[in-house]
Amino acid sequence: MDILTQDRTAGAGHYLVSEAQGYRSREQAIVASGAGKLRAGTVLGRITASGKLSTFAPGAADGSEKAVAILWEGCDATAQDVRRTITARDAEVHADALNWGAGTTDAQKTAAMASLAALGIVGR
Repeated sequence: MDILTQDRTAGAGHYLVSEAQGYRSREQAIVASGAGKLRAGTVLGRITASGKLSTFAPGAADGSEKAVAILWEGCDATAQDVRRTITARDAEVHADALNWGAGTTDAQKTAAMASLAALGIVGR
């Protein structure tokens, strides 16, 4: 089955086309408590006050309104912080396979993809 038509609950890294050699594209980060249940491929923003990640939220004013990474593997950060692998730089991704917060518009997704492209994460 084509990766773009699979259920969006697909496994870790399902959204990747390619990444920098030696896993240079990845790093460990903390997903903030309260972020909820997130699927692999969720676009993330960084909360300025804590440095922790949460779902990209274009209407927020806490830092999470800027896309900075993509969640490599799903997690449940409903009640506690969770350490997870993220795609942080130098990768190509299937843009149609990414997961977005509820209500994210196409214009907001385009702006988020531009922010990710500045980090070397390019949507295809």
